[in-house]
Amino acid sequence: MAPVDDTTATDINLLAKFLSDAQLQDLSPASANPVDCIVICASAVLDQATALFASFTLRPSLAKYLVLCGGIGHSTQLLYEAVRCHERYSKIYNEIQGLPEARVLERILDNFFDRAAITAQGCRIVIEDRSTNCGQNASFTRKVLDDAAVHDMKTCIIVQDPTMMLRTRATFERIYKGGPCSVLFISCPVLVPRVQVDSNGCLVYSSTVNCAAGLWTQQRFLELILGEIPRLRDDEQGYGPQGRGFIAHVDIPAAVEEAWLRLVNSVGNSRQIQ
Repeated sequence: MAPVDDTTATDINLLAKFLSDAQLQDLSPASANPVDCIVICASAVLDQATALFASFTLRPSLAKYLVLCGGIGHSTQLLYEAVRCHERYSKIYNEIQGLPEARVLERILDNFFDRAAITAQGCRIVIEDRSTNCGQNASFTRKVLDDAAVHDMKTCIIVQDPTMMLRTRATFERIYKGGPCSVLFISCPVLVPRVQVDSNGCLVYSSTVNCAAGLWTQQRFLELILGEIPRLRDDEQGYGPQGRGFIAHVDIPAAVEEAWLRLVNSVGNSRQIQ
């Protein structure tokens, strides 16, 4: 990637903050009130699973239900690789090969945290291991919760890859629209990525981003955030109600659209990222 300037970093951070949709900053006792359900959609950002399972270990009453979500899809290999490179979790790398993403999360929970202590306090762990995309994350999660006779859910925290957090919440809102009771979905990406420009004019992650397990390459990060904006639009090509109908309507601020366009023109290829 060619050298970039501070304006580019500012635009990237604006998009990243918007997409991370951090309605809840973290899951610490001081931040998170108990809810009916927490859903974690598996991703290669393993600090999310670490933070969630650590919070549950300290506070098993955090939710009545915990859903581990994810089948085998186009990003599953990235999850395996993240486990291989992880300081703690690498020891289970061989045994997770071929497993659905939710089962990888389950192996992390069982091997490195106290599952028995969590469930002893009444939290029920539910596995959704068939979904292969964001839409199925939501629809298949609803099915496994329905099958578990969870029909009165009113509050649900969603933990998802920060680059997909806003779209995931909008997907769950669409799936549960018109259900037997209104559900408040709360986004918790655990971390919000930020970049800065180093002395060589290269993009690097800001030191303020607390992520021990590593993040995406800069190229993949840019591809992810640039690809999200066209999906979120509520037009004929987007995923909103006026387009493909995959998600609830999302308002995209003009400043975000302007930043996206500048980035497409400076560091992206619009034909590749849409």
